[in-house]
Parts: sequence; structure tokens; C-alpha cells
Amino acid sequence: MDREILRTLAARIREISEMPIQAEKRELHRAVNSKRMIRPVVLMDELPWNQLNGSGELTLKCENAFLRRVEDVFRKTLWKYDHCPCDMLVEPFYALPRSITIGDIGISAPIGEVRMADKGNNIISRSLQDQLSSFDALEKLHVPEIYADDDKTNAEKEMLTDIFGDLLPVKTVGLNHAGFLCPWDDLSFWRGVEAIYMDLYDEPELLHETMKRIMDIKKQLLEKEIELELLDDYLPLLHCTASLTDELPGKKENGKTLPKNMWARGMAQVFASVSPRMHDEFEIRYVKEYFDNFGLLYYGCCEPLHDKIEILKQFKNLRKISITPWADVRKAAERMGRDYVMARKPNPAAVGVLEINEDALRKDILETLDACRENETPVEFTLKDISSVCYKPENLEKWERIVMETVLNY
Repeated sequence: MDREILRTLAARIREISEMPIQAEKRELHRAVNSKRMIRPVVLMDELPWNQLNGSGELTLKCENAFLRRVEDVFRKTLWKYDHCPCDMLVEPFYALPRSITIGDIGISAPIGEVRMADKGNNIISRSLQDQLSSFDALEKLHVPEIYADDDKTNAEKEMLTDIFGDLLPVKTVGLNHAGFLCPWDDLSFWRGVEAIYMDLYDEPELLHETMKRIMDIKKQLLEKEIELELLDDYLPLLHCTASLTDELPGKKENGKTLPKNMWARGMAQVFASVSPRMHDEFEIRYVKEYFDNFGLLYYGCCEPLHDKIEILKQFKNLRKISITPWADVRKAAERMGRDYVMARKPNPAAVGVLEINEDALRKDILETLDACRENETPVEFTLKDISSVCYKPENLEKWERIVMETVLNY
């Protein structure tokens, strides 16, 4: 039963992956990242899956727990392709993550009360207990243990290859996110945002010492990952945005993938309300040395960065900057010019309604297109962080239709 379920899904994925339009999409992705944009790439990710299964397309039917996880990947890929594909890529293989375990840094998971607004949704709110409120507390921080269970990985690969390998090859993938560094996001979970903001003023030396220790740990961990040959340059999406590029050739040295052939990604979302000077002092100065190891850098997430472009220019490998719904897109384009790719994030609230305002959506997209054309700024659109569509999956289909029409007819 499990075998036939997976073979049916794998066959359809392989069929889609071999369509000529997939080659066209791949070229669109490469072009925007190389600053020779053909047209803006449009993507959609981080969907509220608990609200999208009215038709039963996402219902898992495999009995084996491991195979159910593979089935889940297949079904979600096909759901997106059938309902809101935008410029998504469908790979001609199944990417099997290597079984790699990275221990904790000396701090447990966030401690605090959790409240869920929507059953089955991974978007939650919580209160947080401060676990790093003193210099003494920093003593608990240490380099995490890291271990690769290749026997488990090989067994899983053999199992999947036997089931559907003739239809869809199985490719093992290592750590392609080693360059993802967001210490202030981590600290927000370990301390809470209010404590961090108070200490920026009251205890700045505590925050400086915290960043020194965290970055020392991150550097040592990266060295371990290189030594153990765990890094992987396979990365079809860079946190929901296009990542293909001809500028990261993926050449190995002595059998090892090195950071210089990989993307890095940084952010400091908690600094949304922090001045450029403080953002530079407490974030950029600490993470720059780490990011300099990598080939290309994508910086930003939900924090508005239109007034911080100048401090970001310190990164020698900066290629892409996130411009959120709360940023001034015109100021951002003027300051970025043709030097950087704008990863524009339309407001997900547009689909979290009973009825989409089509005119407002088109106006928002056109504002970005106009600003980027005037400043020759390469741009991509990624609708993400979608916590709700009011249980109306058709909202995603409508958003995709409107935005694709607007981009294609611009």
C-alpha cells in the first residue's frame, strides 16, 4: 500500500520536473540573483497547511512513519503546483536530508506559556522566561555536539530507492543552512524581546559579551561542520526566495564543500525598532566576520531595512536584501540601486481575509515594480509567513493569479 502511494506521487513529480517550463523557471531564478533579471520571480511559501485540506489532497495515507514524512513532502509539493505554483521549482529527484544531529548550545528550548490561536497551526504566541540575564548565566553557553548517522541515512536512501528510485532518484543532502545566522532571533527566544530592549540601554556590555560568546561558538561549530564534511551547496530556495545562481560553482576542495561556495543568510528581526547605529554596533560588527566566509549573502527578514542599507554595505558579499511590508519600498530601491536584489515581501494579511481586495493588491505590486524599474533594481516577490487564509484556500489561488498577471503584463 505505502509503496504504491509513493510511486504514484513520485511519478507525477518527475513528470512535472521534466516539463520545459521548469527550465525556464530555473533561468528566471538564476537571472534575478545574477542581477540580470528577465522579469521578477514570484514565489509563495510558509503556507497555513492546516487550513488547506478541504479537498483531502493533503491527507496522508502511508502507514510507515518515515514514509509518511516523505509522502507529506510529495503532497505539499503537488498541492502548491496545482493551486498556486507561481514560479516554483520542482526538482527531478527527492532530496533526502542526511541524518545530522546538532546538540544545544547550553540553553534549553524557550521557556514560557504557549498559546495557539488556530489548532494545527505552527504559528503560536508565547511568554518567555529570561535565561541569560547575567554575566554568570553566559557561562552555560558552549559549542554544541554534532553527529552524522550515515548508517541511518544510507538505510533510508536504500529504502526509498527501492520504492520509487526508478521513477524519482533519491539524492542525499547535507547541511545547506550552515550559513543561516540569526543570533538575535535566538536571543529573543532565550530572553524575550523586552529584556533585550532594556539591556540595549541599561546593560549594553552584557549584550556585547553575549554576542562575543555566541559568535565564537558559531565559528567553532562551522569549523566542525567543514571538518566532518557535512556542508552541502544544494539549496533550491534561500528561505523561501530564489537561490539559484551561476556565481557559486559548488566546487569541492579535498572532497569538502566550503562556505565560499554557499549562500549565507542573516537577520535581526528584533531590531526592527532599533536605530541604524545600534543595529551596526550590536549586530553587523559581530556577524560580518562569519558571513565573510561565504560566497553570497542574503540579509533581512521581517525587520524594515530601508533606512539601514548603508550599514549593510559593509558586507562584501551582500547580494540580496529583504524588504518587508513595513519598509518604504521606494526609499529601499533608491538606496539599493542596481547593486542588490530586492527580496520584496508582500503583506500576507492580503490573503488572511474573507475577500481579497484586488485593486489594493495590484496597487501594492505596481508600487514596487515602479520603484524598482526607476532605480534599475532587480526584484523578486515572495508571499510568506501566511498564518491564515480564513480557511479559504482559493485566496492563495487568487493572489497568485493577480500577482502573476501584474508582473507578466508590466
